[in-house]
Amino acid sequence: MTRTAVIAFAAFATLVLAAQPAVADYRNAPWCAVVALGDGDMHWDCTYRSIEDCRPNVLAGNRGFCNPNPYWQPAQTGHRNRQVR
Repeated sequence: MTRTAVIAFAAFATLVLAAQPAVADYRNAPWCAVVALGDGDMHWDCTYRSIEDCRPNVLAGNRGFCNPNPYWQPAQTGHRNRQVR
């Protein structure tokens, strides 16, 4: 009985301590398919690397449009351009 309680507590503690909050990441791609869900609700699917990738989703019978992702930021390269004198 004690062994089962210790294992259950360890599993619970692992789940609680390893839990990550759910965060909406709207910066994952430069293009979004904005689709009307009805009642004025719009769904932003920002998973497209180009407008050409986005268009088939919008043209496949979904009411919507492709829009540049307002939250997308290109990856940082880690170095700055330096002027050579």
